Amino acid sequence: MTELENFRQLKDDFFEKDEQSPLTDNQKLNFHGLNYFPEDAALRLVLPVEEFETKDKIKIPTSTGEVQVYNRFGKIKFEVEGQPAELTIYASRDGFFLPFVDALVGKETYGAGRYLEPSIASPGKLLIDFNLAYNPYCAYNENWSCPITPAENRLKVPIRAGEKVFKE
Repeated sequence: MTELENFRQLKDDFFEKDEQSPLTDNQKLNFHGLNYFPEDAALRLVLPVEEFETKDKIKIPTSTGEVQVYNRFGKIKFEVEGQPAELTIYASRDGFFLPFVDALVGKETYGAGRYLEPSIASPGKLLIDFNLAYNPYCAYNENWSCPITPAENRLKVPIRAGEKVFKE
């Protein structure tokens, strides 16, 4: 079992059995695991981040009408299937946050987008592993409050990695 397969199995176990799972008790009864794209090493990227000179605050509305505040940290640029792509990285006291919507939205990926928490790979570079892209908890249960992906992080390219849309 690969590291990613093990991670996914642990997540499925958490969703099915843990009290803190975003699934309702009824959802847990029929839960047979989350849907994922196959692992894609080409979408595990170490990228330079172009830090913004001014880290402006951005208020991101949530699925329940609240607002969460982040700092616009910088941009990453990369290619997917030969197509250029660019995303903004946000920062908070908890670390980096990367919400994004890709070209598969509404078909294979969750309509409000998926999330990543990039980590520092080396000075000035971040590890962006799209294989770890996940749906926010509001994708499973509307009682959860989740930041809505800002317009600047809506990609025209498909990201065929990470979690797919949840099907009960």
